[in-house]
Amino acid sequence: MKDVAGRAGVGLKTVSRVVNGEPGVTLETRRRVQEAIDALGFRRNDSARVLRKGRTATVGLVLEDLADPFYGPLSRAVEEVARAHDTLLINGSSAHDPCREQELALALCSRRVDGLLVVPAGPDHRYLEPEMNAGIATVFVDRPARGIAADTVLSDNHGGARSGVAHLIAHGHRRIGYIGDLPRIHTAAERLRGYRTAMEEAGLPVRPGWVSLGSTAPERVRRAAEEMLGGPDPVTALLTGNNRVTVTVVRVLAEREPHRPVALVGFDDFELADLLRPAVTVVAQDAAGLGRVAARRLFDRLERTDLPPAVVELPTRLVVRGSGELPPAG
Repeated sequence: MKDVAGRAGVGLKTVSRVVNGEPGVTLETRRRVQEAIDALGFRRNDSARVLRKGRTATVGLVLEDLADPFYGPLSRAVEEVARAHDTLLINGSSAHDPCREQELALALCSRRVDGLLVVPAGPDHRYLEPEMNAGIATVFVDRPARGIAADTVLSDNHGGARSGVAHLIAHGHRRIGYIGDLPRIHTAAERLRGYRTAMEEAGLPVRPGWVSLGSTAPERVRRAAEEMLGGPDPVTALLTGNNRVTVTVVRVLAEREPHRPVALVGFDDFELADLLRPAVTVVAQDAAGLGRVAARRLFDRLERTDLPPAVVELPTRLVVRGSGELPPAG
């Protein structure tokens, strides 16, 4: 800053005002200072600046899988809110591993991020309690925390699955299967509950072979779908629990042609779903909305540490495209 001030013929305070965008500097003086900055390659020392403010101007985001298309718009929305607050976002993936989630979250805390957004993979989040007590604002996204009270932003998983199954029932289906993710995952359990609620409300039975929860690996999903669609009394419709399951089931159904058509409603939208034949009816979540609401809550908590923990649930939307409207085969 001394070099810049000397080259521009101004005082250190004037350089500081220009660098920080503060008023009180004439256009001509600002121009000279900026030319000196450009000529000398000066860069503001953000580490010193944020330490004076008592914050690091960084927040962390722990996702489940960076490769999952669902998390793209969520992460982007968090980044946009962080940018509006002059804050840098650092993110990483837990790879569905509770130990890795804890390791990553604590590594971010050790680097003194101001706040943390977590898509939980683990069953117990008490390990974050000391960090939260030390002042690290924490918000959980997509799934609730376990073992601690914390801000949480969710989708209406139960209501979304219920509406998807009710839609299939309204189109004449009575034998409806559900293929979902691991039962320990909150979203999978809530979507299964929504499926069962809709079936119960319609007075329909749920046979053991009509429900399959487990890994989203294509081999497992394929096996479950083929078992439900085979045999003497196969299902005529399917609700799939997330976009990865849906994509595998779409492949299975395509390979079955020209067998009788099977209706399909998928939870989560996915790329090119509207271009398939038939196009895939989905229960769409607002992934960007989840990220945006969670990030705003995080920055609200940074400003007001006395806010009580809150749970926000965002609605889902049934997108009708064709696959969920196929009638049961006669």
